[in-house]
Amino acid sequence: MLRALGSAQASELSRFAPPSDGSGRHSAVLILFASPGTAGGPDSADVLLIQRSATMRSHAGQVAFPGGATDPQDASAAATALREAAEEVGLQPDTVDVLAELPALWLPPSGFVVTPVLGYWHSPHPVGVVDEAEVASVHRVPLSELLLPANRFTVWHPSGYRGAGFAVDGLFVWGFTAGLLDRLLRLAGWEQPWDRDRVRQLPE
Repeated sequence: MLRALGSAQASELSRFAPPSDGSGRHSAVLILFASPGTAGGPDSADVLLIQRSATMRSHAGQVAFPGGATDPQDASAAATALREAAEEVGLQPDTVDVLAELPALWLPPSGFVVTPVLGYWHSPHPVGVVDEAEVASVHRVPLSELLLPANRFTVWHPSGYRGAGFAVDGLFVWGFTAGLLDRLLRLAGWEQPWDRDRVRQLPE
């Protein structure tokens, strides 16, 4: 995946590029992979996801990568992503190797400019909800489940929205997170053919 993403452009990761005028609030998310097995690759890896609290002001209840807004003291997007993950799920930053900062993307509903940070969790440890006001649950989702064609579908909303979706570990993954996972798996060459005509309506 790292080799495939080395030259990736923002247009390959999302339909939405940051505004050219530099507006938007900067933030970062941590796409954290762990490989508990010895074989390597998608069959022995998992990715860390959270479900946001239903009381959050933006993206309430959605599945997301750990992350959040940049603070003035953050030296980089990676610093933001690691700090936010520590605050949200208790991640120990020294257990993570930062592999890459990907091109910044635009999140129109909340006005955030989001930099995805790719990380390898070389020393996994227990994580969980730190602040229930922000995070409802924490999940280590096997990549094998994300790749399984039966767990993939197209999300539809009466407003006209259509995008990638995943049903894994009891989660309904859609929006920015699902879209980014969809692009990453495709660029890495791991995607398995799935039925794009299978459509599920976005729950209320």
